[in-house]
Amino acid sequence: MDIEFGLDTFGDITRDADGTLLTAAQTIRNIVAQAELADAVGVDFFGVGEHHRTEFAVSAPEMVLAAIAARTKSIRLGTAVTVLSSDDPVRVFERFSTLDALSGGRAEVVLGRGSFTESFPLFGYDLRDYEALFEEKLDLFVELLKEQPVTWSGTMRASLENADVFPKTENGLRAWVGVGGSPESVVRVARHGLGLMLAIIGGPAVRFKPFVELYHRSVAAFGTTSHPISVHSPGHIAATDAEAWDAAYSGFEAMNNTIGRERGWPQYSRARFQNDVGPEGALYVGSPDRVAQKIADTVTTLGLGRFDLKYATGTLSHDAMMRSIELYGTEVIPRVRAILDAKN
Repeated sequence: MDIEFGLDTFGDITRDADGTLLTAAQTIRNIVAQAELADAVGVDFFGVGEHHRTEFAVSAPEMVLAAIAARTKSIRLGTAVTVLSSDDPVRVFERFSTLDALSGGRAEVVLGRGSFTESFPLFGYDLRDYEALFEEKLDLFVELLKEQPVTWSGTMRASLENADVFPKTENGLRAWVGVGGSPESVVRVARHGLGLMLAIIGGPAVRFKPFVELYHRSVAAFGTTSHPISVHSPGHIAATDAEAWDAAYSGFEAMNNTIGRERGWPQYSRARFQNDVGPEGALYVGSPDRVAQKIADTVTTLGLGRFDLKYATGTLSHDAMMRSIELYGTEVIPRVRAILDAKN
């Protein structure tokens, strides 16, 4: 079964050995080191998210990815996600075509509306235009992907008349759209002929199977290009289940409670965490055997072409994340491939 394996980070601000919060600068330098290790252990993709709030260090992921490109050889590099709604499609394309040049053709972009909305007021956009902004800007970005002069008009930015955008890529730019699970979003991805990346952060993977089926039906109906489907889900790997659970819990608790205070979620608990790491949950936390089996089950259930593990959550230490990345590349990925090969 032909499948890729990736790693994603939002650049969570972490703590050092004595519990002190690191600076954003050190966190960013650590991300580069994490990506270097991911490349060394054979991970296929490394994604860096865009955020504009105190818990996360990365607001300009393309800058971080450019540094990573200079220090890696094979790993593909992209975002998780680029908030297209509050950006300009022309500038997004230019930044990623430049990254593609620097990395020797390894760049790809994952576009999203943004589940965090701090970028909208920061860059002067009205949240009441949330849907319209993404729809219109995605439409323009798809035109830019053709790498030909563009004539386009809309209501959210200036029109373009036979406008050409540079630099060109050597072999095209791979583009996905991150989707949280609304049918309308899935249909939109299919209509534009882009890759579908499902962000599964709660519940069992099987509940997303109708969205996979909807994507395939919609691609057939529109006559667009079908692409492999990817899943992005959180996790952490250590030598044993108990070690992984104990290391990861505080970070998941802190992040869930911080965001939960803003969104009205209940307090996170160890009982909920243990459910989330089980078969009915969306957390891939545990020993290499446990995580490999859970990933293999998800790949089989949804017919995936890629699985991306969001390896950084909350204040989990750099050293713990480095060990998790090492285990993901050297033990989890080979075991998943073996499980999938045995089923075929």
